[in-house]
Amino acid sequence: MSQSVLLTIARASIEEVLQAQNSIDRNDLLENYPILREPIAIQITLFLDNKVRGSAKSETPQRSLLEDIIHNSKIAAFQDESFDPLVTSEYLHTTIKLTLFTADGELSHQSEAILKA
Repeated sequence: MSQSVLLTIARASIEEVLQAQNSIDRNDLLENYPILREPIAIQITLFLDNKVRGSAKSETPQRSLLEDIIHNSKIAAFQDESFDPLVTSEYLHTTIKLTLFTADGELSHQSEAILKA
């Protein structure tokens, strides 16, 4: 599974809230990427203009990787108490960093902003 799949899930999670509709096909993702069923703790960090704009981290692997990405993406975007909820105009310029905490150590992936500043 490529890093882009994980980042696509993170983006889709935020878009679900912004667009007020469910768009993530969990069954299809789990069928095509069985690793998404594994309990893996992650951290989502949002950046706007190279500054942190929101963050959410799981301390322990308590949900599946898929559910942790969805959950933490929404928390980072809309419920991080250090920031106001993310709005669409910010989202379009936001980069997402996803860090997985595995037995082999940390693995990080970062997306590009949808629109360049």
